[in-house]
Amino acid sequence: MFLHGNYQPSCKKACRRKLVFAGSNGQRIDQPRLSAEQLKPEIEQELGKKVKESAIVMALRRYEEELQGYDKKIKRFSFKGEIIMRTNIIDFNVVKSNNLLNKIKNIYNLVDFEKGDTLNIILGSNEVSIVTNEKYKEKLIDFLKGEKMLSKEFDLVALTIIFDSKDFFDTPGVIFSAIRKLAWEQINLFEIISTMTELTFILSKKDSIKAYNALQGMVGK
Repeated sequence: MFLHGNYQPSCKKACRRKLVFAGSNGQRIDQPRLSAEQLKPEIEQELGKKVKESAIVMALRRYEEELQGYDKKIKRFSFKGEIIMRTNIIDFNVVKSNNLLNKIKNIYNLVDFEKGDTLNIILGSNEVSIVTNEKYKEKLIDFLKGEKMLSKEFDLVALTIIFDSKDFFDTPGVIFSAIRKLAWEQINLFEIISTMTELTFILSKKDSIKAYNALQGMVGK
């Protein structure tokens, strides 16, 4: 027996919330009975009436079929390129100000790009993110004296996918696909930086190997 009337929309809404939650924890909805038990209180509260667990099981199976059909439509991206990991990265977030903007040009003089140093400065409407090597931590803190610091993150890595062509730039959905893979692995992203042939994720060192493995399928040889 499937859900009728107003039952089905409420159940599907709860199913979606559950599937998103489960996905964020790297789980699959392979056990509809167990999921139905977890969903039952939420659905009954929303509907204000009792709901049969068997009906929720059927709704879950129906929605799982919908998701599988949608998943088949999503293009599997694989571009020629490589993944590079840079360790000992820091990420400082500062309130944007005219004084800070005047200081930024001096920050570029800190790093040695010829030696492979990292520096990414992301200007937002109200904030500025500065991503660089940890060895410049003290100098950067000194540069930013008098500025309002929002956060300082340490022990990060920069995971960069370098594509051989600009096909990545011209193909819709690539960034979404990468973020989706990382989200399924419960990997938190501090920054996302993209150029025409590069896509960089700033994330915690503890997630670096897991993230590398998750993104490996996007890069072919």
